[in-house]
Amino acid sequence: MDVDAIQNNYFSSYEDLEVHKLMVEDEPRTLAYKNAILNNQSYFKDKIVMDVGSGTGILSIFCAQAGAKKVYAVEASNLAGLSKEIIRENNLQNVIEVIHSKVEDVILPNNSKVDVIVSEWMGFYLLHEGMLESVLMARDKFLKDDGHMFPESAAVYIAPCSVPSLYQKWNDIYGVKMTNFAKELRASKGNKPEILTIKPEDLLGTEVILCWFEMKETSLEDLESFTIQHVLGASRDGSYQGLCIWFECLFPDSSDGEGDNRVVLDTSPKSAPTHWKQTLIVFPQEQAVEEGEPIAFQLDMNRDPINGRRYNLQVTMLDPEVVEHPQPCSCHMTKCILVKEFLKQHTDHVLNQKNEINGTNILQDEPIDEDDDES
Repeated sequence: MDVDAIQNNYFSSYEDLEVHKLMVEDEPRTLAYKNAILNNQSYFKDKIVMDVGSGTGILSIFCAQAGAKKVYAVEASNLAGLSKEIIRENNLQNVIEVIHSKVEDVILPNNSKVDVIVSEWMGFYLLHEGMLESVLMARDKFLKDDGHMFPESAAVYIAPCSVPSLYQKWNDIYGVKMTNFAKELRASKGNKPEILTIKPEDLLGTEVILCWFEMKETSLEDLESFTIQHVLGASRDGSYQGLCIWFECLFPDSSDGEGDNRVVLDTSPKSAPTHWKQTLIVFPQEQAVEEGEPIAFQLDMNRDPINGRRYNLQVTMLDPEVVEHPQPCSCHMTKCILVKEFLKQHTDHVLNQKNEINGTNILQDEPIDEDDDES
């Protein structure tokens, strides 16, 4: 399949109304955008806004409700026609202009710039679908130097986990043992990640950041590949059966520290479920681990050379005896326990010294002058 065919299939997939129904009804997702926009109206009042990949137009409508004087709703799929009707239904056609085009081909009147770019560009494990590239191109072409991006940053997290639905469930299903079926089932999933909901109690350790994006700073080159090599101690006894990946997005906050308008869209197992769920790299074989036992892995994520909207993910199991551990490390290996104890003692020593100095200063700052008392 050539690049043009891939692009056409991508945009036509967004003409499926069930896709938009799923996204709009995703309460954590939609409310995050609504609250981020309406709680920070100073960014939108009398401003020019661009909504990249506007879909049904609901985010553009939020921007208009926040006081934007002009919203360019850019939508490449044929859903653009329906979004015009939705915007007209809400009597906002004088504020919101739907542009049926890829954002890369858009030319604004008088080559004008916008104050804000809003986009819900996130896919599974954040980067699947590759829409971020279009958003960054729009940023470079249309955003004013002092403009704002909604969201303004995003991070991808990874943690070891158990996957009971693909392991333990099949030990006894309707009174029948089907572990051989489960083994073949897991093997069939080796070609692509699974999209599942993981319970918080199925995580086996603290998450680590795979990559972080500042939306006003990230370049197109930054999107090509990511890699992480990590070691951590298991947080409990359990079965190490896969790696769980999720993302988090932060929106701008106009309160200047005086309020709490910061909105976070978090797709972790510990947050309310979203349509993104979590992305799982499932192992064909499990490994029993004890609390504190070191888990070491490397994850490489590289953009697919043929379909640039997708990434290839590869996990390598590492020997914790050989790879470098973070400092401090949560595992129970002797060297990590010693380092952690040394750092604790050093911290305690510094705090004690600081307290002694502060105590001395208090006595010196408040001397008692007996002569003044007698007078």
